[in-house]
Amino acid sequence: MRVNDLSRAVVPFEQSTTMVVVVEMGAKSWLVAGAVPGVERQPLKKLDPDALAVLRLIERWRGEAIKAGKTISRVVLAYEAGRDGFWLARWLIVRGIEVHVIHSASVAVSRERKRAKTDRLDAAMLMRVFLGWLRGERGHCGMVAIPTLEDEDARRPSRERESLVNEKSRITNRMKSTLARLGIRGFKAHLRKAPQRLEWLQTPEGTELPPNITEELRRDMIRLALVREQIAAIEKARMERLQRAPNTGPHLMVRLLARVVGIAIETADMLVREVLSRNWRDRRAVARYAGLTGSPDESGTKRREKGLAKAGNARVRRGLIQLAWRFLQFQKESALAKWFRLRTEGPSGVRRTTMIVALARKLLIALWRLVTTGEVPEGVVLRPVP
Repeated sequence: MRVNDLSRAVVPFEQSTTMVVVVEMGAKSWLVAGAVPGVERQPLKKLDPDALAVLRLIERWRGEAIKAGKTISRVVLAYEAGRDGFWLARWLIVRGIEVHVIHSASVAVSRERKRAKTDRLDAAMLMRVFLGWLRGERGHCGMVAIPTLEDEDARRPSRERESLVNEKSRITNRMKSTLARLGIRGFKAHLRKAPQRLEWLQTPEGTELPPNITEELRRDMIRLALVREQIAAIEKARMERLQRAPNTGPHLMVRLLARVVGIAIETADMLVREVLSRNWRDRRAVARYAGLTGSPDESGTKRREKGLAKAGNARVRRGLIQLAWRFLQFQKESALAKWFRLRTEGPSGVRRTTMIVALARKLLIALWRLVTTGEVPEGVVLRPVP
């Protein structure tokens, strides 16, 4: 059975019995537009950010359609993916409203240099593309799969850890820069015993560190120790979850990926939670989600590539590029590593930094097949089952 990629609706659209609603969501207000059968005007209402108010407005419009002699058998609502996430979609679905979340980057906009942009115009544009999508026409817009609350929560540890690792690097680099301004380069401020050694540190002139800089470094070291503790707590909690239910759902995928030599638990967990546990149409959809596809620029006789599309999940893309380099070190006899070397070695070889992207794309597809069909990539070495 072919997986629905949400590029068009698969349910027939009966315009005479379907009420269509779009919401242009802002931080301080929501603009709700509707296409109500039997009502000639196109209703538009500005509301406070309140889900109950939206539901009451839908019921009011349903009543107007009934008064006009129409029967409403289907109510569909759409809004753009953004800072409000998916809570509104889940809340409305429970109350019998069919909800779709529009991928913001899939909506074509005017390319005029100074185009008019207001909430009213945006709501009209959303209504136009949503009606085209409901009619089953391709190219109007694409929809985002609405995750469950459990799926969203499962991604948080990996994302929080990534944020903490970046914070750890930022604090370490700031301490190194502070010391470099004083001419001190050999002191390793990120070590755990650095606070005890700080009081003996001297500048090249033979003087002690200035008091304010010393206090600043001590505060940074305290922050660094706290970040390390939080990273360790996240990693410990993840291992406990894996041990409690090792053979259920995504946990089984994580354990299978972690058996590949060169892939650790953190990378395996990130790939499974962000991309591999989803229901994909085919291998092209997997690569496109990671933004590892090209962006050709062809017009007339002009043929060129503008590089990576970078339209997908940046977290997955960064992780895969790093994993591809690591894969070349730990899986040298695999078919993918041999394919890479064949195209980069010699005087006519392609640049390694260019081909590593192609390797990352192939590697992602191979890992997707591994966790979905059990097909082990040719030549890949697996760790023994624990």
